Amino acid sequence: MTGPRIQLIHAVTAAQAPIHDAFRRLWPEARIADVADYALAPDLAAAGRLTDDFTGRMATLIAYGVACGADAVLFTCSAFGAAIERARRDARIPVLKPDEAMIEKALALGCRIGGLATFQPTIASLEAELTAAAGKRGVAATLDIRYVPGALDALNAGDGAGHDALLADAAAGMTGGDVILLAQFSMVGARDAVAAKAGGRHVLTAPDEAVGKLRSLLD
Repeated sequence: MTGPRIQLIHAVTAAQAPIHDAFRRLWPEARIADVADYALAPDLAAAGRLTDDFTGRMATLIAYGVACGADAVLFTCSAFGAAIERARRDARIPVLKPDEAMIEKALALGCRIGGLATFQPTIASLEAELTAAAGKRGVAATLDIRYVPGALDALNAGDGAGHDALLADAAAGMTGGDVILLAQFSMVGARDAVAAKAGGRHVLTAPDEAVGKLRSLLD
């Protein structure tokens, strides 16, 4: 049986394989389609913050998915959460931010939340989303979200093992907490390496949680 059509919107190439893999494993019936704007990440790095221009660009990408017949839209770059939140307000289909399903799962596991990111602008977006989600639950989350320099460069250079080792070492340096979030879709390959040094804490990845949430909404 053919499943619903999910429009995936990417800002970096490294996010595509992890989310495709998650759909293959968890919801193979879904029909996924890709669209990418690879200028988004460098433009955000240059701007230093999310401006109204990014909200407009998110709205245009959502409208494209709707026009193509999507039953839902999933963004895969975690640095644009606030812009996606504003842009999706009038959408008539579900539009999922990259990390929101993972954040829901994390807060269900505990309020002491650690995280690792390899693209620095992701941190402000993730912290804001975690704080807002915790507030809606009436709890105060304790956050420790850390940037891991050099990891994304290693991944982009084809050194997946080096990328994973840097993340695992960063996880080993974190103490306490209930859960560790891998803040970007591109980081999913490091899950086992991070879990090995996470001291028994839960390690969550955004692609698996996003697919699970979409399936619960649509299937």
